[in-house]
Formats: sequence, C-alpha cells, structure tokens
Amino acid sequence: MNHAANTETVNATENSFESAKDPVKESSQEITMVEAVNLAMAYEMRMDENVVILGEDVGTNGGVFRATDGLKAEFGLRRVMDTPLAETLIAGITVGMASQGLRPIAEIQFMGFIFATMEHIICHAARLRNRTRGRLSCPMVLRAPFGGGIHAPEHHSESTEAIFAHTAGLRVVVPSSPVRAYGLLLAAIRDPDPVIFLEPKRIYRISKQTIEDNGEALPLDVCFTLREGQDITLISWGAMILETLQAANQLTESGHSVEVIDVATISPLDIDTILSSVKKTGRCVIIHEAAKNCGVGAEISAQISERALLSLQAPIKRVTGYDTIMPYFRNEKYYMPSTKDIVKAAMETLHYE
Repeated sequence: MNHAANTETVNATENSFESAKDPVKESSQEITMVEAVNLAMAYEMRMDENVVILGEDVGTNGGVFRATDGLKAEFGLRRVMDTPLAETLIAGITVGMASQGLRPIAEIQFMGFIFATMEHIICHAARLRNRTRGRLSCPMVLRAPFGGGIHAPEHHSESTEAIFAHTAGLRVVVPSSPVRAYGLLLAAIRDPDPVIFLEPKRIYRISKQTIEDNGEALPLDVCFTLREGQDITLISWGAMILETLQAANQLTESGHSVEVIDVATISPLDIDTILSSVKKTGRCVIIHEAAKNCGVGAEISAQISERALLSLQAPIKRVTGYDTIMPYFRNEKYYMPSTKDIVKAAMETLHYE
C-alpha cells in the first residue's frame, strides 16, 4: 500500500488546525468538526436513500451536540428517527436494519452509554459476515462522542476505544479535525462492514477548516502523516492531536525535527506507516487520552518492539491518562495529558543515552 499519497502536513496554533490543502472552490465552507459530521451525513443521505439515522433526540432536537441538526427537516421522520432512551434497543435495531439492506447511522449520546450496545455490536454486528460465510454483511456506523475536556459528569468522559479495537470484525475510526471527520465519516458510511466512529467532543467546536462538500472520502485503515521529521516520531489520534502538534511546534523551536502521525483508524491498524516513520527517526512517543493499561498505545508499542527494535535509539515512551476512573469535571485537567507532558517525554527520549 502506498501511504505517501495520504500524507498531510498540518501546522497547529493554540486553538486551530491549518491544513496544507489545494485551493478550494467557491462552494467550500469553513466549518467546525461537528458541522463536518452533519455535512457528511447529509451528503450521503442525498446520494443514497438507504442511509438512515436513529438515536436519542437525533431528530426533533438535532442531537445532544447538534450533530444531526436540520436532518429531520430535510429527510423526514422515516429516515431520521428518534428512539427511546434505550441503547440496547438502538443497537439491535441498527444491526437488523444493516442486515436487510439499509445503511443505518446510530448515535449513542456519550461513549459512557455505549456499553449497553455491546451484546449486539460484538456478538452480532462484528460477526455477521463470518457467521453467514459472506451471505450477509452489516454496513452500519455507530457514532459516539467520547473523551474528556468539556467538564461533564461521570459516564460522559470515557475513552474506551481499546475495547472495540480488540474486537475482530469492527473498524474503529477516530477523526482529529473537521476535514478528517468529513472524509472519514463518508468512508465509514460506505463501508460494507460495521464501523465504530468515535468523535472527540472536546474539539467539536474548537476550530474550523475549509471543506468542499463534494463527497470525497478519505481512506480508512491508514495513518495520516501530519508533519514530517527526522529526529523523533509522535503518534496520537483524536483530540490529543492538538496537544501533540503543539508539542511538535515547541520541539521544533528547540531545534528538533519532529514527525507527527495521526493514527485515525485504530483498528485495523496501519502499522506499516508507523514502522516506516520509527525506522527513520529511531525514537517514538505515543500519546493518548485513554488509560495506559492495555490501551491502543500498548499495542502500537508492542508491534514497534517486535518489528523495529533494532532501529530504536531510545525506549518507547507513552504519555496517557491514568489507570483510574476519569475524575469529575473540575479535576479533568489532572487526568488528561498536556502539551507540557508530551514535550517532557519527547525530550527525555531525544536525550536518552
């Protein structure tokens, strides 16, 4: 696979991402991530009448974060369906719809409520193609806002993506900017198998990017190289890309050449792009908001150790959340990795002897 075509150079400022993109057409618009999610769903619903949306408050109220705002008015209640407050029911109906030719997009209001869906997602959606020897597939998307940083109460700030990454038969996708949210969600909706699409709510409205609503999807199952460098590789995904790019800027000001990789699809993992980068730089720091124990960063670290150990000039470091329950909103800042934490880990790796 040629990943060079997927390289995207991004420079981060304090509250924005700026992508190096081709000149945009007049039809382009500058929007936030949550608006990009809305735009992608609306585009695909116009193109494919089998695409439907269901979830709690997704219709009349437009979703708890307004990701589905206006879609019921355009497409009607037969295609944008409010459900009871019952995540198990939502998941079961979604699997049934997908198995019978529809392409449902289900919203779970917060990832903390996703556990009630797991019977259907793990035991049925993920296994349907294998169980029927290819006679049936399950082209569904399960969307969920996730992660901390918005001062929410308990059960609203989890980052438990590793649970789904461990489940064979599922794709797990995490966008990190409006451009990638738009392109990756289009690809997820078109995918013939189930996709868990996790949206970092902390960056829903933190920045805007110019997006042309042309229906052009981004590739799944590949990492995006946001910044090329020679001295060290920083690997992250989702909301932590913001702090990772900020750290890369600070390290560059200190004279270091930093490569930044956005994993984007954490399962299946594009390990080839990661290995290529680490073999070039010889040093690596992995950053994620989720707890360290058995996190996706541990899998990335293990594969690098197994397949690129002799290229390493320093031990791999992980900058992560703690192995505790995410604290209540006033104490979130003590849990979540910071730009300072990333810079410290990178400097220790760069100066390892």
